[in-house]
Parts: sequence; structure tokens; C-alpha cells
Amino acid sequence: MSKRSLGTSIVLVVILALGLAALPALADSQVRIVRLSNVEGTVKVDRNTGQGYENAFLNMPMVEGMKLATKDDGRAEIEFEDGSTLRITPKSTLEFTALALRDSGSRVSTLTLRTGQAYVNYLAKQKDDQFTLALGSETVPLTRPVHFRLDVDASDAVVAVFKGDLQVQSPSGTVDLSKNNSATFDLLAGDKSTVAKNIEEDPFDAWDKQQTKYQQEYASKRSNNNYPYSYGVSDLNYYGSYSNIPGYGMMWQPYFTGVGWSPFADGAWMFYPGFGYTWVSAYPWGWMPYRYGSWAFVPGYGWMWAPGGFGSGWYTVPQLTNPPNRFPAPRPPQQGSATVVVGHPVVTAGGPPRRVLVQNGTAGLGIPRGTVNNLGKVSHEVQRSGFATVRTASPSRTMSSPVYGSGASGGNPGSAGGSHGSTGGSHGSTGGSHVSSGSSGGGHMSSGGGARMGGSSGGGHSAPPSRPR
Repeated sequence: MSKRSLGTSIVLVVILALGLAALPALADSQVRIVRLSNVEGTVKVDRNTGQGYENAFLNMPMVEGMKLATKDDGRAEIEFEDGSTLRITPKSTLEFTALALRDSGSRVSTLTLRTGQAYVNYLAKQKDDQFTLALGSETVPLTRPVHFRLDVDASDAVVAVFKGDLQVQSPSGTVDLSKNNSATFDLLAGDKSTVAKNIEEDPFDAWDKQQTKYQQEYASKRSNNNYPYSYGVSDLNYYGSYSNIPGYGMMWQPYFTGVGWSPFADGAWMFYPGFGYTWVSAYPWGWMPYRYGSWAFVPGYGWMWAPGGFGSGWYTVPQLTNPPNRFPAPRPPQQGSATVVVGHPVVTAGGPPRRVLVQNGTAGLGIPRGTVNNLGKVSHEVQRSGFATVRTASPSRTMSSPVYGSGASGGNPGSAGGSHGSTGGSHGSTGGSHVSSGSSGGGHMSSGGGARMGGSSGGGHSAPPSRPR
């Protein structure tokens, strides 16, 4: 993030006020955030702080100038405001060359795949947005919905289209590609291109297909709100439910919580130049409730999230309403720039465990997305028995009817592979979902900090500095 784009803004939060830097009113320079929505295996991030690469955390806000790199076992997914996604496979390096908002409200996104492989599912929900992928000397400007794969190494670059059509702009000319077509560009011979009327199958195609199916399946399922953004909505619908609470209105709450659970039990404080510390939640659904809206402690229910506040920017830590004394307002570190982990680590393993122990108070931590069908039903079982052992499966299999059972084989809450196990992606064991119940579980809590980054009605970006309120 460039120094010229930083200003100062002080924003009043419900519990406390903290000063945070924001952006001045420069054309096409307002900062945007996109979501690191899935992390599997070893994934590294360079936050442009001068400290080089460090461990990447699920739900990190990604901003212009950052870099993402996967190691031999790493995979990652980026989710954009409209629900479009970009996934990278092992041994890939991606740069966020431009993430800006124009004065008109349209978004500018330029991402550069330096090496490796990326899958792109572009939805084009806002027609004036400018979304460009770069690889080698080739650029792929996107204007219509399209799903495609990119591969680049030292000798060649390959573009394969699964759905829709696109243009590749190359030094050797423009290449038009439609569904089930691919093009190979020889980077050592003047970027000469060769077009094929077929696509070579890749081992990671199935993983991309599973992740895409999960996003599509839960994008609108059981959703009771028309959000201005789509990123994170699938996870809200999968990991929790909405209730109309008298005196509060429509509220969302994750499954597997109780009155002793705290939204700030697991995560990390991460430092962003110009913005200070930002709370990054470890929960697989932990994006939108920590960037927008407000958490409220509802008697008899515990913590619930009230959607709203989308027109006033995004928060480094969400607003809090009526927190009881036993839940102090979270506070970020007051100095330094080191990452501070709270509760359980947010670095994930390379794939989902075959079985996950789910307890009250864990809020879905340790359940890879899409690997267990009907978490609402599992939640009822956990509320009744205290905990349940869940057998995970790939998302493509959990779209069918699950198999549930109960008995004494629920396992030990303190055993390995329990509720705070790895939170990898969909690649995993086969078979239907299975639940076996056991006895009591528990919850946990901790404290952190609270502030927000200001923004205009476009949301998801910083706005010109405003006077303290």
C-alpha cells in the first residue's frame, strides 16, 4: 500500500474509539479488501511490511501490494466482493497488483500469476468493474462471466476455458477462446500461441469443481438478508442460521455456540501498514461478521450478529452491543507490528481430518466447509448431548443425503482430532456424513480490541478522512 494513499480518520466505535489511518479522496485510489477465504497446507503471505513472507491465515483481508505463495502442499482461495473466486494450487505465487475503487464506484482488480496454477470463476455482477489477470507477457481482461484455468512457468503459459469465453492479449496478437478451448503461449519463442479445441485434464480440476459447487450451493441457501456483498455469504449459510429475535430483528448465529462462547476466542491480530492492527478470525465463517454489522449479546441466546452497517466502511474489529462484564471489549496490541495469535492457531493442515469432534462452544472451528451435510441437524444433536463425532467427506459427496447415528461412541472431548483440529478444504476422505453423540462439551473466551476503517457508501474500502464523531 503506497504512502501517498494514506490519511487519517478517527471513528467512534460503540465501546471505544481508536484512531486509524484512512485514504484521502484520490481518484481511483480508494483501498479495497478481498478475502483469503480458504487456506490449506502451507500458504505464505507478504503483507508489504518489509518483513517478507509469513504464514497466511484464513480470513485475512488482502489489499493492493500484497503477495500470496503456496508451498508443496499448499492451496488457497481468494473471494471477491461479488462472490467471484480465484484459487491457486501448490507452488504458485500470486500478486495483488491493483485493488482499487474508482470514483464511479466500479472496482479495479489486477492480479498477476508469477508462477504456478490458478482457477478463476468470474461472475461479472457489476458491469463497469475492470478485472484483469496477468501471466508472463499475457493479460486476460474479463468482461463477462467465465470459469477458466491458468498455468505459467518459465517456458510457457496455458489458458483453458471451462465455461464462457474470453480474450487473451499477447505480444503475438489477441487470442479468442470459448468453452472447452485452450491456448498455449511459448514464452521462449516470442509468445507464439497454439490453440487447441480441447482441455487437458489436471489433477486439481476436481478440487476446483468441489469448491465451486460449495459456493454455488450455499450462496443463497437459507439466507435471510440481501447483502450488498457476496463474499462470505456461503459460509454464513453453511455454518449458522438466522433468527428473528424480538427487540433485535433478524440475527445470525453460528452453530455450536452457547452463552459462554465469545466471538473473539480464536484468531489473530495482524498489522496492516497505515491501518494498524486488524482482527483476523479463525472461524471458517469468520469474514463478514468481523468486517461489517454488529455483535450483540442476547440474553438466553449468547452472542449473535446483526447484519448492517455496510454503508459505513469495514471494521478492523466489529462493533459490540450490550457486552456483559464477563466479555470485555476486545483490544488490539498497542504497539509493534508482530502477529499475535489468540486461542487456537489459525494455520490449517493440508486436508480435512477423517473425523472431527464437535463440542458446544466451538462455533464450527475444525469443520472444513462443505464436508458435513446439514450442520443444523448436527448442532441440535450437540445441544442435546454436548458433543458429537462427525465423519467428514468431500463436498461433492455431502450434497447428497447424510447418514446420522447416535450412541456411546462419541469419543473423548480431549482426544486428538477434536473440535480444534485442522480446517483444511474439501479434498478428503470419502463416504457419507456420520454423527455419533457423547456427553458434555464446553466453551472458551478471550479478549482483544475494537476499531474500524472508515468508508463511504460503496463499502469494503476506505473513504476520505472525516472529522471525529
